[in-house]
Amino acid sequence: MQDAPLAEHRQTDLMDPARARAFQVALGSQPDIEAGVPLPPFFHQLYFWDPQPPEGLGRDGHPRVGQGLIPDMGLPRRMWAGGALTFHAPLRAGDLAEKVSVVERVEKKEGRSGPLGFVTLRHQIFQAGHLCVTELHDLVYREDPDPAAPRQVPPQAPVDEVFAEEVRFDSTLLFRYSALTFNGHRIHYDLDYARDVEGYDGLVVHGPLLAQHLMLMASRKAPLKAFRFRATAPLMHFETATLCQKGADLWVRGPDGRQCMQASIET
Repeated sequence: MQDAPLAEHRQTDLMDPARARAFQVALGSQPDIEAGVPLPPFFHQLYFWDPQPPEGLGRDGHPRVGQGLIPDMGLPRRMWAGGALTFHAPLRAGDLAEKVSVVERVEKKEGRSGPLGFVTLRHQIFQAGHLCVTELHDLVYREDPDPAAPRQVPPQAPVDEVFAEEVRFDSTLLFRYSALTFNGHRIHYDLDYARDVEGYDGLVVHGPLLAQHLMLMASRKAPLKAFRFRATAPLMHFETATLCQKGADLWVRGPDGRQCMQASIET
């Protein structure tokens, strides 16, 4: 394990209610968020943009590694592998917030498919000097796919859920979510790049968008104190997913039965 860079990144942003309402519309929900009301869990993903000039971007559209918090490990493919969130207090729409980000872990090791780089970021979000959200954000970096290598078999999802919802995705929703979160990752909107460079069957549904759906489903029953999630297989933009819950356990099941995400909550 190598030492993580000793650095932190601070940002401030006004939690604009209009942006939150735009996201509600994109999800097909009633846009009812006004200034002063609590934001739904994980809506802070819509804020704290960090735009970079074109020369500051990597080939995948993300900010180039090695120039900020994330070191360059020589691995071109980036994936949001999972995370853990603790909700200490609600973030309120229309109020100024500060986000403080640091690197918790940097590790490189050999996997079955080749070298892997792991980075964990810790974000803390404050309003009026009070800590509202702590988020651990897990990223994985890997080599380009080998077309001759056999595809890894994803895990099969449980089928014993107590509650389930179907959700559908298309390229328009993925584009709108990328725009609202200022996420330039080309696997979500550039089909040629996603298929020909990174080896996917289609546009990839954002991991945090799947997590957002799970959080919204769970929070309709009770306010969330904590949420943990791990991506286990990609979901394509043309696929229908099933959001599943059994007690404190949640998961996303693809149309062929594969598990795309697993999660747990504390209420």
